[in-house]
Amino acid sequence: MKEVLLPGPAEALASLLDVEMPDLDSDGLPLLWHWFYLLDRPAQADLGQDGHPVRGTIPAPPEPGRRRMWAGGRVRTLGRLRCGLSATRHTEVLSVQEKQGRTGRLTFVVTRHQIVQDGEVVVEEEQDIVYRDAASRPVEVATGEPEVSAAEDEWAIDVSPTLLFRFSALTYNAHRIHYDRDYARDVEGYPGLLTHGPLQALAMAEAARRQGSGGRLAFDYRLVSPLFDHQGMVVLAEAGSDETVTAVRDRHGRRTATGTVRSLGR
Repeated sequence: MKEVLLPGPAEALASLLDVEMPDLDSDGLPLLWHWFYLLDRPAQADLGQDGHPVRGTIPAPPEPGRRRMWAGGRVRTLGRLRCGLSATRHTEVLSVQEKQGRTGRLTFVVTRHQIVQDGEVVVEEEQDIVYRDAASRPVEVATGEPEVSAAEDEWAIDVSPTLLFRFSALTYNAHRIHYDRDYARDVEGYPGLLTHGPLQALAMAEAARRQGSGGRLAFDYRLVSPLFDHQGMVVLAEAGSDETVTAVRDRHGRRTATGTVRSLGR
């Protein structure tokens, strides 16, 4: 896949999250902002009931009816990804593993993406995707826990249906669990709209950028628990001498994502 990178998606993302717009000329796109470029745009006829493509996509679902979850990933920014120039994305499946979990079969798929610009690889990424069987009972979420206010060094994000819908639109993600409450509840058994794993990862990367992380970076992250819209999102980044440790929690203190940003030098 190849396209000329324009500033529009970056400007839209900065407005969506109310974050500082980067200097695209000197610094290029910040960590993870490549997710808003070089997007797959499947035909409507190729979408399954859940909104995900069922054919002509990498990775392809292992079989009909499986539920797709983003479990984590690893990203390396090896150079500046600049707007105004063309870039090419190469994608391949690295591995597929079948396992048995508490709720049934699990299929773990690792996909690798490389983004090339001016003949050089500027972004290397591996994404961990999990497919599970359809839930036989609703997902249970603890209730009645006291709220934990965001500290001065934390970033509280209002996870509204509007935010989730606009993030889906920016990433061309038609997965209905993020914007169709009836489908999320009645078909997949969720108690609310599911907050995107990539949105949580991006929030962690942005929190690290506030701490001064920039240049050539390595970012490893994991989604450790589902986060629903009514639970809010609170982000933390703690800068150390060698790395910045990041995390996402809900407004009750339950951790849902973790990450580590390391500098690869300038």
